[in-house]
Amino acid sequence: MDTMFSVPKYEEFRLIGIFAGLAMLAMLCSFSQVSIYASDTTYVAKKTVVPMDIDTQGVKEKIFKEFSPELKKKEFDDSIKKKYPNSVIYDVAVGVKHVRLTKYYSGRPVRINLIEINPELAENMLLKPVLSSSENLKSRRTISTIAKNNNAIVALNGTYFKPQTGVPLGTLMIDEKLYTGPVYDRVAFGIFDDRYEIARVQMNASIKSRTAEVKIDNINQPRMLSTHVIAYTTDWGKVSPASPKYGTQLAIDKSGKVIAASANPLTIPADGYVIVGPKAKLSLFWGVKSVEVKIATTPEWKNVRHIISGGPYLVKNGEVFVDMTAQKLGSVGGRNPRSAIGYTAENNLILVAVDGREGSSIGMTLMELAKFMKSAGCIGAINLDGGGSTVMYVNGNIVNKPQVKGGIPLSNAIVLSITDEA
Repeated sequence: MDTMFSVPKYEEFRLIGIFAGLAMLAMLCSFSQVSIYASDTTYVAKKTVVPMDIDTQGVKEKIFKEFSPELKKKEFDDSIKKKYPNSVIYDVAVGVKHVRLTKYYSGRPVRINLIEINPELAENMLLKPVLSSSENLKSRRTISTIAKNNNAIVALNGTYFKPQTGVPLGTLMIDEKLYTGPVYDRVAFGIFDDRYEIARVQMNASIKSRTAEVKIDNINQPRMLSTHVIAYTTDWGKVSPASPKYGTQLAIDKSGKVIAASANPLTIPADGYVIVGPKAKLSLFWGVKSVEVKIATTPEWKNVRHIISGGPYLVKNGEVFVDMTAQKLGSVGGRNPRSAIGYTAENNLILVAVDGREGSSIGMTLMELAKFMKSAGCIGAINLDGGGSTVMYVNGNIVNKPQVKGGIPLSNAIVLSITDEA
């Protein structure tokens, strides 16, 4: 099930019921006085009942504001104009704004392109990360090609990737399928049906038989340490990579049956795994007929649809928070082109592309980017891949100025697409 942005269609009937109730309430409130007598000749009491102080017009306006798409759209339009003064604002689609603005740091310009999405207004839109190819992870394509292949009206470069192969580096889940695991427990952005969450993600995976259990350190990632145990699927390719020194491999089919063991690369079974790691660990499963392979993450993030990683944090719990050292991201410091994703207290989503490395736009430091994301109303935000990868696509055009015209070929992107549902 994909993440849909939609407005309930039964609101008309709710409005009819609410206004009928308001009409009845107004009638009751029209009685202003009640006189009480014991008899025709003896006065007992006379009490004035003060009318209920109900602002029916104000209630009506509040209801319209809550349920009327027209008023929601106007409120969104007004909030964007107020939030981004001295900017140029374009309508991409209903509930989707493209904002162009320039900020100055030490008197020097920084050119920024920003997308803000109101999920209540952006009907029939689907937000998700996508790979450059549906065939396997080892692929790179331009963002224009990725966007067109996914019927996208907006696209922004995604997480880090290995330049030589295109394999994403870090957690990537699409449509509830985990393609790659975390690198250095880096922060990731979770997309749910009705919200967003950010957390540092770790693997929670293992291979288990009746007599032994071994931790799996990652899935479909380049090897960091010779001691790591890594699971590979056909998303990696047809054949597993080479074993580490003193390593071995196990091929496991979709039923959990161990169908091959070798020190050399093995053919990866469809819907199965090849587990690669030190012989001292995996030899525990030699001769075992079947095993259980568990692939999950911590946090578990129940009902999460998509995950895209990045790093470092930019905004955490509404405050600027940049943890480069903890996530081993020292190499992405300095003033550079930047990409970021975040969300607001109103559940709006924000995508940002910052141009850099040129006189007309000098780029941002991570701290500057974090402060900008907070100023845009983000209560949570993370840095995405940047530098030469920073590129934003809107309605058929590259709207920023990447260092390479049209942007370098990318491994993955985050896209907003039009769905077929009415």
